Amino acid sequence: MANSKIKRLYLIPILSKALDVLEMLEEQNAPMTLEDVFQRSHISKTSVYRILKTLVHRGYVAHTEAGEYRLVSRPKRLRFGLAVQSADLPFSQQVANSVTAAAASSGVELIILDNHFDAETAIRNAEQFVAERVDLVLEFQAEEHVAPHVAYILKNAGIPLLAIDVPHPNATYFGVDNFEVGYEAGVLLAQYAQRKWKSRADWVLGVGFAEAGSFVQSRIAGAFEAIRSLLDQIPADRFLRLDGRGMRRPSQIAVADFLASRQKGERVLVAAATDSSALGVLDAVRAAGRENDFAIVGQDCIPELVEEMKAGKSAIVGSISHEAHTYGPRLIQLGITLVRGNAVPPYNYVRHRVVTPETLKEEA
Repeated sequence: MANSKIKRLYLIPILSKALDVLEMLEEQNAPMTLEDVFQRSHISKTSVYRILKTLVHRGYVAHTEAGEYRLVSRPKRLRFGLAVQSADLPFSQQVANSVTAAAASSGVELIILDNHFDAETAIRNAEQFVAERVDLVLEFQAEEHVAPHVAYILKNAGIPLLAIDVPHPNATYFGVDNFEVGYEAGVLLAQYAQRKWKSRADWVLGVGFAEAGSFVQSRIAGAFEAIRSLLDQIPADRFLRLDGRGMRRPSQIAVADFLASRQKGERVLVAAATDSSALGVLDAVRAAGRENDFAIVGQDCIPELVEEMKAGKSAIVGSISHEAHTYGPRLIQLGITLVRGNAVPPYNYVRHRVVTPETLKEEA
């Protein structure tokens, strides 16, 4: 009796029920309805339904057009390739972590390569994915000019491509609506000027990312459009674009050069294409002792920038969170859908969220 109790301690009831369903389908060797499985298994209908849906999702069971379930041969484990933008960029790393976790929970093998923010590396990584015979590639590389080459390599190998944040030819897009997130950043900046500077600003800077192409640059276009609509007294020649390459140090240098010819007291609104760029802008204005003259909004909501906002005394007045933790589950599911030959929308947008020092206080 004691031995029976000990043995039962090691059983996982729902797993045991799932195996009962699999064995029943194997023994039947013909399609079965949900009601058939329920009646013969003596398992609750809710559990039977969830078990069958899980088995379909994992590829052990097929759901026919007639609504019946049948056992299929065990599929090979899917292998996806993930090319990360750069392990040195916080947002890129957040996306990689999210995808890694989602792949593990879905039973997908994931091969991760680092593009190192370099065009030639991105091409070599695409070639390596072909050599590895992956079933699909999740491509996070930001240089628009190399996107056709990467896409060509994968297309020739018959490998579906999901492009993250930067569109690639013949690829399914997944990421933010760049103009929209830019517009919301511009609204934040204009509202700050209205509250703090009596609706006056001397300059509007868009610290962009030229290599990522027009699609990502539309973050700056959106910000400029919002500011023009809310602060219509700023002359057109006071809207300037600077290239910060989406990174901290180049953005710091670009803004430092701008400040070298500007007087103290001039008020400047800055829309940055990424939070890394926003932090670079902050480095430059702090070094020049000009923080009180600036209002900066970034994109991505990385932890270091959030800490700046929490401090409550920073020129960083907001960021648009792209909700990096949601990338993984949706990318893996889109990938599975594509590999199985099902249609998906050409553009798949993530939800975003406006984060400010005020919203952070409310959440605390």
